Amino acid sequence: MNRPGRRRLAILVVIACAAGWLCAGRPLIAGGQRAAGAAPVLSDSEFWRLTEDLSEPNGFFNSDNLLSNETTFQYVIPKLTSSVRPGMAYLGVGPEQNFTYIVALQPSIAFIPDIRRGNLQEHLMYKALFEMAADRADFLSRLFSRERPGRLSADTTVEALMTAYARAAPNEALYQRNLAAIREWLTGHHQFKLPTGDLEGIESIYAAFYAGGPSLSYNSARPQRSRYPTYSELQQETDGDGRARGYLASEGNFKVVKGFEERNLIVPLVGDFAGPKTIRAVGGWLKQHGETVGAFYTSNVENYLFQSNVWGSFARNAAALPIDASSTFIRSCFDTCPGVPGSRSTTLLDSMSRVLDRFRLGKIRTYWDLLPTLR
Repeated sequence: MNRPGRRRLAILVVIACAAGWLCAGRPLIAGGQRAAGAAPVLSDSEFWRLTEDLSEPNGFFNSDNLLSNETTFQYVIPKLTSSVRPGMAYLGVGPEQNFTYIVALQPSIAFIPDIRRGNLQEHLMYKALFEMAADRADFLSRLFSRERPGRLSADTTVEALMTAYARAAPNEALYQRNLAAIREWLTGHHQFKLPTGDLEGIESIYAAFYAGGPSLSYNSARPQRSRYPTYSELQQETDGDGRARGYLASEGNFKVVKGFEERNLIVPLVGDFAGPKTIRAVGGWLKQHGETVGAFYTSNVENYLFQSNVWGSFARNAAALPIDASSTFIRSCFDTCPGVPGSRSTTLLDSMSRVLDRFRLGKIRTYWDLLPTLR
């Protein structure tokens, strides 16, 4: 192609991107093809359309789930990364533990479906904080509204970071400035059309982080008199080999999540796993974009689905996802599965295709029918 031809093509691509025709998927090269191996980018408008179009109405769960209550969820990462290749799609329920799996798996895109709209609001809060923060120490300063302690650097361990912020006092003026900055970042910088209820929900969640600081736990801002691990404790967890894989374990891990957020690739959704829309809609979007699911983190949601006699609906929804032989369920089993001494939860892996095949053959009728395949 001669130079004038290239120039005209470049102008057309810019116009198409501005109109939102081409830039919702992977970056394009000349001729409108996706660059091999290139990381996708979603525009702000496409990101917000996905959160609205793929979501279901707000549902109910009996706790706030402000952060994980699973202390050993990193233990499966070495095995998981040996079987799930980078660049596959990721689905996961709940709040911040997904960030650690995203760092480990390096997916093409991450969808975070949760029955509670509060989880979507929390992920929007996290999105703003990751994007605004320069580094881990800045992120924690913004998250907890505490002045950044001195002598924190890129080489500071996560243990030292948590200790420093546990000693720092909450700052009301900083909290108010940070809250205003979060709102402006989401509604001004990104121009997301957040309804009043979402802004109020984000404020309530952010207030819990301000009040609890590093001692915040799963369902309470009260320090420690709880069976649940704190934010600080969760960030200091490691895998079974003693390797720290958390999203704040290093500056490199933090930057991975920050990059995903800046490219709008962590998409929170409101969705019931057994509902009629969200999981199937995610599957349709992934198929349209040529993506395959690498991992689906379900925590212990399936136990609740069996209690409500709707797990079969979830299995049929999961069957609508594009998967292959490596696609893996990541599950948490509480109190009833053999696992790590001192931990209430055990994290387990299972082949998605094997589970769905067993379901089609009528071999999964109770929650316990799932567990022998996981041990």
